[in-house]
Amino acid sequence: MSKINLTKIDWTSISILSLLIVLGLGNIYSSSQAYLLESLLNYNTFTKQLVFVILSIVIFLFIQFLPFSFFIRYSSLLYIFSIISLICLFVFGNEVNGALAWYQFNGFSLQPSEFAKPITALALAKYLSDINSNLKTIQTQFYSFLIVLIPIILIGIQPDPGTIIVFLSFILVFYKVGLPSLYMNLFVGFILLFFTTIIFTPKYVLAFLILLVLIFIFFKKNMIKKTLIYGTVFSLFVLSVDFIFNNVFEQRHRDRFNVVIGLEQDNRGVGYNSNQSRIAFASGGILGEGFLKGSQTRGKFVPEQHTDYIFSTVGEEWGFLGATFIIFLYTYLMLRISKRADLQRNLFSKIYSYSTVTIIFTHYFINIGMVIGLVPTIGIPLPFLSYGGSNLMAFILLFAIYIKLDSQRTSKW
Repeated sequence: MSKINLTKIDWTSISILSLLIVLGLGNIYSSSQAYLLESLLNYNTFTKQLVFVILSIVIFLFIQFLPFSFFIRYSSLLYIFSIISLICLFVFGNEVNGALAWYQFNGFSLQPSEFAKPITALALAKYLSDINSNLKTIQTQFYSFLIVLIPIILIGIQPDPGTIIVFLSFILVFYKVGLPSLYMNLFVGFILLFFTTIIFTPKYVLAFLILLVLIFIFFKKNMIKKTLIYGTVFSLFVLSVDFIFNNVFEQRHRDRFNVVIGLEQDNRGVGYNSNQSRIAFASGGILGEGFLKGSQTRGKFVPEQHTDYIFSTVGEEWGFLGATFIIFLYTYLMLRISKRADLQRNLFSKIYSYSTVTIIFTHYFINIGMVIGLVPTIGIPLPFLSYGGSNLMAFILLFAIYIKLDSQRTSKW
């Protein structure tokens, strides 16, 4: 165990985190309808979350007493253990909401894929810092992608598409530490083409791509080879979209995509959650209906409101100002972590810090997008606010390691 240097700890980030957790408890209390005095005596959702918060505090403090060398020395071992825990799900796991992603222990559930996020970030930081790499060589790129790809495959078998998206966001970390822009261009292009192809069908998208390639060749004669490569890769992807959409995604996921992009109207089926969430969010107005006074919340019209749709409670009861305040807290926290990561001289700490802000941002962006109907419902909780023991403790683990590594930073901010 090592001593904690209180003067070097990022107390601002800890304060923001603490405020988010407290606000989360309040909104979980409201969205789970635990507002009667006698309900506090029962082991309800709010009480469970309170227990998870206490356990998270213990985890946070424990991490701060670990020496810096612990994370470098045992990152690979932790990664192997995490992969084993994902594999063992197929033998000892329990299926919840169609995904074989949970271990059950006397009424409590544990989702190993949540803890795989910070552990994968550690393993990635360890590998790249060991070889002092900026991801310019094919070999380094291959092994870096492999570190992320292994949990993606195991989580995809469960299946849990939401968590897969979080792991795919590690490409932002790769890009930040030197991955050639080719990969990011392909990544963004694939995402745009996926939705465009679903909406307009492959033949129209292919026709547009061919036209675009011809225009680029005419005006950018010095980029003919590069243009043809991009055009070929994107065309092949467009031709595979139908197969991916119909065979990789389940019917419930396909329906949600269709609802979000406007191909279907289903406010009573798969679009019910998102529609009720938008109603709840919009009903808050500027100042909100007040704590425990949200009509949609009290009527339990929004399913899973204390987990994936917790932000709709914020919008309904605290209004536009309350929602804006929450967004401000997240934005400031992510910008602060990103800025402090830029100032890190230790490559291991730098890469891990970038991973921290990337994971938080992905959850934040997708979850709020789900609430306001811009993103399909894919089961991604809002960090520190949503109900869930695995989610909260994993994010606290992620954040606690960042705080510990950041406290070892020698440059000032």
